[in-house]
Amino acid sequence: MSEFNPRIGEISQIAPDVRRIVAPNPSPMTFRGTNTYIVGTQQLAVIDPGPHDTTHLRRIIAALGDGRLQAILVTHAHLDHSPLATLLSKITGAPIMAFGDASAGQSDIMRDLAASGDIGGGEGIDAAFDPDIYLTDGEVIQTTDFRITAHHTPGHMANHMCFQWDDLMFTGDVVMGWASSLVSPPDGDMGQFMATLDRLETIPSRQYFPGHGAPVDAPHARLRELRDHRLMREAAIIDALSDTPMTVADLTARLYADTPTALWPAAGRNILAHLIALSQRGQINSDTGFSADAIYRMAPKFVESPTA
Repeated sequence: MSEFNPRIGEISQIAPDVRRIVAPNPSPMTFRGTNTYIVGTQQLAVIDPGPHDTTHLRRIIAALGDGRLQAILVTHAHLDHSPLATLLSKITGAPIMAFGDASAGQSDIMRDLAASGDIGGGEGIDAAFDPDIYLTDGEVIQTTDFRITAHHTPGHMANHMCFQWDDLMFTGDVVMGWASSLVSPPDGDMGQFMATLDRLETIPSRQYFPGHGAPVDAPHARLRELRDHRLMREAAIIDALSDTPMTVADLTARLYADTPTALWPAAGRNILAHLIALSQRGQINSDTGFSADAIYRMAPKFVESPTA
């Protein structure tokens, strides 16, 4: 991963008719920064304009050159991906296109948990995001320069979309090479995330261009790695709860003992997402619902009976 260290703000040609500009927002959660992609030659699309940063905006405008921006595509409504879309649209007149606002696509259980107010979450949400055009799953955006298919791919966030151009897939934050995705309820949903991995594996792709980090050159192998990682984490949670009931904090300390503690809050959100998914399958429960302080235990029918 250290090999991916592009100059911030530099316009890089990464494929025929695809250029990348990395935004100046590096962090433990964004790696080197947000990847903004420009697709096409004269009739252009920008994918993920990035955070509200006027320097990055000027670089995008410069990269457009004499081309005409036809579409501003946003993978999801997080503050490192979507806010600059509004300014870019005002300057160019191009419409903002996405699945919907920050809550679009939420599953019923996540909508109920969000309404309860006990679940936390909301990290980095762009609550003001509201696209001009709401894209449907499978919708095609086409010009003389490109034909892009929008795929609804919830999991990291409910309104997440991936954008397919020929055999290339722009995957936002749902599939990256340098790290696994944060799945933080109620904005993220582990059940949706696993279904998205399965679905992406059915779409032939030569390369993934993620929202952060380097291109993924073996996309289907990466999908299997991510699935195996989540199943391993789920198995570890079940193993821990088979010993004794635990809180999210207990599970985080046990399962992420070798991870820097600064990353434990994000790890805890992933664990909570797994707990909700396990609960939906009837494998675990909690007497006090879902929250950071709740105590989780194996459901009685999944607890092994003592041998005679």
